[in-house]
Amino acid sequence: MTESVLDIRDLRITYGQGAGQVEAVRGVSLGVNAGEVLGLVGESSCGKTSLAFTAIGHVAAGGRITGGQVLYRGRNIFAMSPAELQRLRGRDVAMVYQNPMASLNPSMRIGEQIAEILRIHEHLRPAEAKRRAIQLLDQVHLPDAETIVDRYAHQLSGGQQQRVVIAMGLACSPSLLILDEPTTGLDVTTEATILDLVAELKATSNTAIIYVSHNLGVIARVCDRVAVMYAGQITEEAPVRNLFAKPRHPYTAGLLGAVPNLGREGQPLRPIPGHLPRAGSFPSGCTFAPRCQYARDLCLHEMPPLLPAGEQRQSRCYFWREVRLPAGGVEGDIAAADGAPVSETPVLEIDNLRKYYVERKGIFSGRANRVVKAVDGVSLELGPGETLAVVGESGCGKSTLSSCVVGLQEPDEGEMRLSGAPLPARTGDRPRDLRRQIQIVFQNPDTALNPAQTVGEIVGRPLRLFQGLRDARELRERVERILESVNMDDSYLDRYPAQLSGGQKQRVGIARALAADPSVIVCDEPVSALDVSIQATVLNLLRELQEQRDYSYVFISHDLSVVRYLADRVAVMYLGQIMETGTTKRIFAPPFHPYTEALVSAVPLPDPTIPQERIRLQGPVPGAGSIPAGCPFQTRCPRKIGAICEQEAPPIRDAGDGHLIRCHHPLEDLARFGPVIELIPTAVAR
Repeated sequence: MTESVLDIRDLRITYGQGAGQVEAVRGVSLGVNAGEVLGLVGESSCGKTSLAFTAIGHVAAGGRITGGQVLYRGRNIFAMSPAELQRLRGRDVAMVYQNPMASLNPSMRIGEQIAEILRIHEHLRPAEAKRRAIQLLDQVHLPDAETIVDRYAHQLSGGQQQRVVIAMGLACSPSLLILDEPTTGLDVTTEATILDLVAELKATSNTAIIYVSHNLGVIARVCDRVAVMYAGQITEEAPVRNLFAKPRHPYTAGLLGAVPNLGREGQPLRPIPGHLPRAGSFPSGCTFAPRCQYARDLCLHEMPPLLPAGEQRQSRCYFWREVRLPAGGVEGDIAAADGAPVSETPVLEIDNLRKYYVERKGIFSGRANRVVKAVDGVSLELGPGETLAVVGESGCGKSTLSSCVVGLQEPDEGEMRLSGAPLPARTGDRPRDLRRQIQIVFQNPDTALNPAQTVGEIVGRPLRLFQGLRDARELRERVERILESVNMDDSYLDRYPAQLSGGQKQRVGIARALAADPSVIVCDEPVSALDVSIQATVLNLLRELQEQRDYSYVFISHDLSVVRYLADRVAVMYLGQIMETGTTKRIFAPPFHPYTEALVSAVPLPDPTIPQERIRLQGPVPGAGSIPAGCPFQTRCPRKIGAICEQEAPPIRDAGDGHLIRCHHPLEDLARFGPVIELIPTAVAR
């Protein structure tokens, strides 16, 4: 019989007091067994992180348990003494947080931080604890563990930091491991490495794992069973394959319909209408009813219980038998991802652009200064009404390139032209009209929006700056029309950013860019931190605006599923250079560069039934200040030929239709590679 490690029974967590109290977790019952991975999914603020924290006996400040129990191996965690809880945390139950730097002490070496856990919980001596720390770093596949133990956290990449935190969680062989969004913000190859590690842990240990995420592709990749949360309740629970094949709750079906899927080309994104209700103001009856297409009078007045919905399945829906995945088909001609040829006069031209930095080692270090080649000879074109995606791992130069285009950084060499006219490198040298024509939407709207200004002031500023509008009434009318174009009404005019959700903030950022009436909008990871439904809304909005106003987008992203949905053409960057460029359809089918092949194979698909062969790149990305000789990708390339790759820069091969590949392999060899073709059923035949 499978051993139950964690058993949550009718748990209720409440924040605040009196009339202002809010019930964030409402009667949740859930369990996880030894050797099982339970996925916990849902939109932001649904209560999944609060629920996960209770498994280590923690409730955030201002919160309290107002009902139910949390049992670890049959013992109520909240009945334990402080000393018992201290022994439990870190030894029997471990947690890996979303931001590894929040878990790592910047003033301690990596080995010391791991050894500290071993000394406290396992009573190991210092030398023995260090040896065990090295073994743990080897276990999570960190290269040169003997060196890494002596480094500080800031000397590691984000993926390396996350693997260190996982090693710390595994230090005492816990019975329960909780992973709270451990790959959010990581690029696709680093994410794949972390997911492989979780899958390996699942296969080789008897640890119970709770994996908290809003990324359904990740859940499909590593989980055995899934619990879907909405407004503090479990709405559906099922084995992972059953849930993805036949969801039994409208909310689950809505989440699946909102996800860009690399393996199912041509399906539109269908965001869930409406918004998550505010905690403390839940509607009577079914909480999801205001957003549900299946809702009836019964749903509006009576809260459905968790009902049996098949073998090992439950659904909080009276009409679960009627639930279907959103219909397929093409809306807005998604096949346009084939890409139209660039017109004779591109709206934006980038010619041999270079941006170098000098890392100064200091007078007394004894080391020479180092040149960092962030962007190294990039040439690209963007046509009117076209979306050009620039993809690659963190540190490849994508954001530096976009900063040069916008004028936030000045390139060292190369030229840029806007509609055929020279585009000065420095923002200060650009006339006001040129600054108006190129706008940017940043990744994090929290840092991009002025918290002291209202939405009306934020969106109105470009109108005052670029169009000279001063009349208050006219300005307000124009701002209202712009907000309407991003699906926001005039009730948002007087709100501040702190009063908006993440998706609403990002729409304000888009509205601000639109207010300038630009020709080119640079989108720098604009949806990477958003929930799937909000992400779908923003992506659909970008497409609609482009169709209506013929905007051109430079879309910076590491999410290839999003790129496949939105882009007409794709440029793949590695260490400051373009390794491959072409129409979206050609980029995702052989022949392709070995680096592109690895990127595509690393994408987690939101469908556990699709077979997916994986190519994992060995070793970290070399620093931009130490680019390898020959082909920059040769130190990690699984298709490396030999000395020619190490000694000679690869030629650019023309695969036709503007599809260019920088590689020593002949095109016929590249066409024979590509096991990832199996995960894209509609891709171009070999």
